[in-house]
Amino acid sequence: MSLTNDDLQAIANIIQPIKEDVNSLKNEMHGVKEDVNSLKNEMHDVKVDVSNLKSDMHNMRTDMQNMKESIKNMEYDMSDMKYDIKDLRQRVTNVELTLENNTNRNIQLLAENHISLIDKLNESIKVSDKNLLLEVQVSGLRMRVDQLEKDVAEVRSNSKPA
Repeated sequence: MSLTNDDLQAIANIIQPIKEDVNSLKNEMHGVKEDVNSLKNEMHDVKVDVSNLKSDMHNMRTDMQNMKESIKNMEYDMSDMKYDIKDLRQRVTNVELTLENNTNRNIQLLAENHISLIDKLNESIKVSDKNLLLEVQVSGLRMRVDQLEKDVAEVRSNSKPA
């Protein structure tokens, strides 16, 4: 079986559209390869982003754990502060009761005794004033007696016969 030129031409005519389809498929495959490469690059970027997100999530978990510990410590501190405040309230109440029951009563007793002392002092001042007045009068009388004694002595010395 031998092929003639017409047969070869007919086969070439049949193969030509297949060649064109193959070339078209090659071109499309080239586009698909570029798209796949672009997708690979984008997937690499997504993997890097996911890795960064995982790292960030790990850091956030660590930070959250630290925050939980800090909150727990603050709760302990708050509990201590509540106890201290309760203790301070009790101490203030004790001080108030002491003031009300002891100190105020003692101040009242001192004030009452102070009034008594003031009255005694006022009486003492009156007596002291009288004593001072009497001392001044006695001093004046002594001076007069001294003067009279001099006068009497002078009269005696003048009336004695020589």
